[in-house]
Amino acid sequence: MSSPLLYCPHVEDVLGRLHLLYEQRAQDRIFAVMSLPSATLREFAAQHPAGFCEYPDPCERARFWDAYLAEHTPLYDDAIPSAYLSEMDQGLYGGLVGGDVRFLCDPDTGWISSMVAPILPSGQGLERLPAEPDPLWMSRYQRQMEIFVRAAQGKFAISHFILIDSLNFAFELFGATRTYELLLERPELIAQVIDYAFELNVTVQEAFFRQVPLLEGGTCSTMAQWLPGRIVSESVDPFHMTSVAYFERWGREPVERILACFDGGVLHIHGNGRHLLEAVSTIRGLKALYLGDDRGFPLAFDVLKEIKQRTGDLPLVVTVDYGRFSEALRQHRLSGGVLYMVKEVPSLDEANRCMDLVRAYRV
Repeated sequence: MSSPLLYCPHVEDVLGRLHLLYEQRAQDRIFAVMSLPSATLREFAAQHPAGFCEYPDPCERARFWDAYLAEHTPLYDDAIPSAYLSEMDQGLYGGLVGGDVRFLCDPDTGWISSMVAPILPSGQGLERLPAEPDPLWMSRYQRQMEIFVRAAQGKFAISHFILIDSLNFAFELFGATRTYELLLERPELIAQVIDYAFELNVTVQEAFFRQVPLLEGGTCSTMAQWLPGRIVSESVDPFHMTSVAYFERWGREPVERILACFDGGVLHIHGNGRHLLEAVSTIRGLKALYLGDDRGFPLAFDVLKEIKQRTGDLPLVVTVDYGRFSEALRQHRLSGGVLYMVKEVPSLDEANRCMDLVRAYRV
């Protein structure tokens, strides 16, 4: 049988392995995605300076992803090559309610991301938010999905992208500091924002799933690669700087509410949010947790055994450089039930030899 993805000839094998991981039947196995040097990224960096930029041409962005993901074809790891709608990553949600959307180019990743300046910095004017999404930004969103779906057909997949709901959306309206103040001064206003953001995010994500086909019944993800069902990508970043009690009061219900609208979700957590590990790992509908690394905190890879003790059998995703990963692999001290995002792999041959050991590894 031919592969449904030209850039992933072994996709059926990869999907079978990822099924085991995300159904929590792989605590004795390890999984890995290998990051190789990229000619496409080098070309992008040479042509696109870092910093603020104009709204990019979606056709150009689709061509970038096509070239970048084509490089994956001879690599047999646990990745599903998928494009990320980074231009719609965060600014889309603010744009849909009239915000000033700004774009930022990152030559190291090839992403052009988006953000908005605070829309209601004083904390006043919530009643002015539109009942329907802004037609300009909704049409841009739909057009980009159409262009990417055509470009990807038969070659690569399209990843889900982040929700901006709950306090994340309040940040877009008021800014971070004012949001925390309003939690104390006007909790009823924050509750209104959370409800408004829920409806907006469901609209955005339902539009995604209407236009972007599932792959073998599952959702592709640059974070988690592939998960069965319609899976969304959630964030609890605003609670990284609050107590667990604040998360339980303001964060858990909105997350569980929106995950229940789909078939669950994945979530990322930064180094400064690890005090929330026990709480977030019990979110209903959570399928996987990505562990981010941040300056001033131990690398997740270095404290992974401790983290697994706190999160149980929940599948984890962690980043590690190739040297440290290959050494731990040889010494047989890697934790199971984990997808390792391996950076700085020196060559294709080295990556594929390493993956032979990964597939044979048993804890």
